[in-house]
Order: sequence, then C-alpha cells, then structure tokens
Amino acid sequence: MLIHQVPRRIFDAWLSHKTAGMVELLERVCVDVVQALSASGAGVSVMTGDGVHGMAAASDPSTARIEELQFTLGEGPCIDAFASGRPVLVSDLADGATSRWPLYTPAVRDAGVRAVFAFPLQIGAARLGVLDVFRTRPGSLSRAELGQVFTFADLMVMTLLDGQERADVGEFDEVFEHRAELFQAQGMVMVQLGIPLTDALVWIRAHAYASNRPLIEVAADIVARRLRFDIDHA
Repeated sequence: MLIHQVPRRIFDAWLSHKTAGMVELLERVCVDVVQALSASGAGVSVMTGDGVHGMAAASDPSTARIEELQFTLGEGPCIDAFASGRPVLVSDLADGATSRWPLYTPAVRDAGVRAVFAFPLQIGAARLGVLDVFRTRPGSLSRAELGQVFTFADLMVMTLLDGQERADVGEFDEVFEHRAELFQAQGMVMVQLGIPLTDALVWIRAHAYASNRPLIEVAADIVARRLRFDIDHA
C-alpha cells in the first residue's frame, strides 16, 4: 500500500474524520468513488478467510442492497475477487456472465447494473475485503480510472487497519460474530430439516433472497428461534 498515491485532498479529509465510525468513513470513500468514476454505485465488504460477509458500506441504499445480493446468493464478482486476490473486471454483464454467476447476474441486471468491477482489499497476504464498483452502462474502465480505483482501495485498507487498531470502535469484530452466528444457524436448520450442513446454508440463502433480507438478519432470527424451518416448508 503506497500512502503517497492517495490524492492530498482525499487523504486530508480521511485524517479529519478519523474520529468517525469505520462504516461512516467507508461510506464517504464509496461516494468519492462514484463521483470520480461516474459510476452508479460503489460498495465495500469486509470478509473473513472463509468468505463470510461481515460488514458492508455503500454509496447509497440501493447499492447496499445490490452489494448484499452476492452474499445472499453465494456467488458474484466480490466473492471471486476475495478468493483469488485479483480484480474481477466485468465490462458487460450481458457477455457470458450468466454462465459464471447464474443467479447473481440476472438479479443485478434487474436492478439496472450493466458492468461491475471488484477489487480485493489486501496488504501483503492479508485479505480484508473487496471494493465493488457498479455502472448502469457497459464499458471497461480506462487506465486512468483503474489507477483511481487502486488509490481508493489503498484508502479503504488504511481505514480498515485503523479501525482494527481502535479497540473502542469494535465494528471489525462483527465479522467474526456474524460468522459464528451463521454457522450456528446452519447447524439449527440442519437438525430441523435433517439435511447436510451445506444444504442448510442453501435453505438460509433461499429464504433471505425470497424475503429480500440480508443473510445475517435471517441467521439471527434462526438463532433467536424467531424463524424455524420444517419439512412442510422444504
């Protein structure tokens, strides 16, 4: 990560807002990404090593829903970028993306997205999450735009690392809390339906998608016994 690559204006703004919560800081950077790249939206997700989504910030509420979709469906550019440690650049979702992400692609196209670009947030071998950029028109990012995205990615890594060091914030720990809660919910559904653990996650994701709710919220309801699956619903 090269701090000197971050434009002075953005870096000064980041310094002046360090007392804000980490999510708020990330949201501000997402808004800057949208303005700089003429994008329709930008989102950042923090993930664990096993790919469980723990926290997200977005430039606007509509993009936040789009960002959540790939974790509900279990597929998408963000997940692939995190797993590979490499950017996933899809300049036209109509050009073969459906075969790669058969559930995710039609869902985001219905939301008006035509191009998506995912950039892993990492420092060395440590992976923290992914920055996603969405556009309502097809087309590749220019070399200059790619340089801007990597600059914003550096800034987000700085924000996440700073959040880890500030023990009073505690937001980064939600990643691990959400992972444990999701695993607990999987185990409960596995017992309720008498199915394998991996199939239990499919049922949880299906319910989240059908009810248009974040995966973590559905998991919380299962753990709290506000939601139960039985054979009649299988």
